[in-house]
Amino acid sequence: MRIAVAGATGNIGARTASALEREGHEVVRVSRSLGVDLTSGEGLDDALGGVEVVVDATNGGSTRRDEAVDYLGTMTRTLLAAEQRAGVRHHVLLSIVGIDRVEGNAHYDGKLEQERLVDTNPVPWTIVRATQFHDFAEMVTGWTERDGAATVAPLLVQPVAPADVAEALAEFAVGEPQGRRVEIAGPETQDLVDMARRTHQARGRTVRLVPTWSGIFGPTMAGEVLLPGPDARIARTTFEEWLREQR
Repeated sequence: MRIAVAGATGNIGARTASALEREGHEVVRVSRSLGVDLTSGEGLDDALGGVEVVVDATNGGSTRRDEAVDYLGTMTRTLLAAEQRAGVRHHVLLSIVGIDRVEGNAHYDGKLEQERLVDTNPVPWTIVRATQFHDFAEMVTGWTERDGAATVAPLLVQPVAPADVAEALAEFAVGEPQGRRVEIAGPETQDLVDMARRTHQARGRTVRLVPTWSGIFGPTMAGEVLLPGPDARIARTTFEEWLREQR
């Protein structure tokens, strides 16, 4: 099967492309660095020639809501329009568990805009919502670390290994469109502050952690907001197993 992966040079996109190739599929990598621009559409029609399925693992880093919604929305509109022209039969979008229960997060609002566009488009679809990745705590403290200290919200999460998410995306891509949102999560619930402590310990780093709701993530994300529902697909790799691989 000929499958395109948008965001193919990113963390999940690259892993998904490799997972599909291991299964013998022909993968078209879609990325600006590879000559395909999803904001302008340059090179996209040629890239989607003969493609049956598109996996959208695109992302954006803006902290302003209007910029995040515009950027992610523009890429999704451009991609879906090209898919209709190419006769693509299945669009698989990577999204995030719990984003419809959180207010005021620019990135989440951008992902919700992607979901809305996919949901209302004629191309048959599957939306795969994943929980935060195992390296999420390290990423968050990297944003806030100053002079050996980092603020981090005490989020309750059920982190998942990026490799497990990529395998799930590859599996859904070759299956029939679900026309619904499905969830994938790791096997264990974790506290983000403890995850950060254990990750830094595994890296041999000392960082003073300051738990707070006044930083990047506010109290709207407290409690079980970011946890998956009872029907979520549970991936196999635990946080501890992932940590051992980092040492």
